Amino acid sequence: MAARSLWAVQRLQRLLASGLVSENRGWLHPFSTATQRTAGEDCSSEDPPDVLGPSLAEQALRLKAVKLEKEVQDLTLRYQRAVADCENIRRRTQRCVEDAKIFGIQSFCKDLVEVADILEKTAECFSEGTKPDDHKLTLEKVFQGLSLLEAKLKSVFAKHGLEKMTPIGDKYDPHEHELICHMPAGVGVQPGTVALVRQDGYKLHGRTIRLARVEVAVESQRRL
Repeated sequence: MAARSLWAVQRLQRLLASGLVSENRGWLHPFSTATQRTAGEDCSSEDPPDVLGPSLAEQALRLKAVKLEKEVQDLTLRYQRAVADCENIRRRTQRCVEDAKIFGIQSFCKDLVEVADILEKTAECFSEGTKPDDHKLTLEKVFQGLSLLEAKLKSVFAKHGLEKMTPIGDKYDPHEHELICHMPAGVGVQPGTVALVRQDGYKLHGRTIRLARVEVAVESQRRL
């Protein structure tokens, strides 16, 4: 019992020392706001001041900024590489287009060289050393050469899609024919059709590259 009384007296002394008990106002509630603020102020006054430094939020923002800056640098580098690759592709494509324009008819020219060889051999028949008695033989060789030349040309044209138009009897078409003049329609010739071809026309893979110069038949006017 005495020990308990001594403990109560010591507790009261501590409360008096801390200001929790006042002679005029009596006991204060140990959990009141004033008590907590006083105790907090006492504790804060006794604690040593903290060293000021960046908060966790600031540190997180700094790390995020560094990460974003690195991503921007990586994207910039990738963009520069992509632009360089596109420029290289554009230059190669332009070079290929220019080569196609220059060498696109290489196969056709190669076939025409063979035609030129035939023509050259045919022209050799008229050399200065030809004797008058050999004219008949010369003309035969020339005829054979020209026949071979014509056959070779037809073969080359067919190989490369070049077609000669034969519009006689066809209806006049301004997209394929160039009208030179009109002529009276004869027997078996319908008005408005091609009666005579002055110059052959040609198509390349179905597209007209030279109009045929033609004369078109018209109905003859009757005299009253």
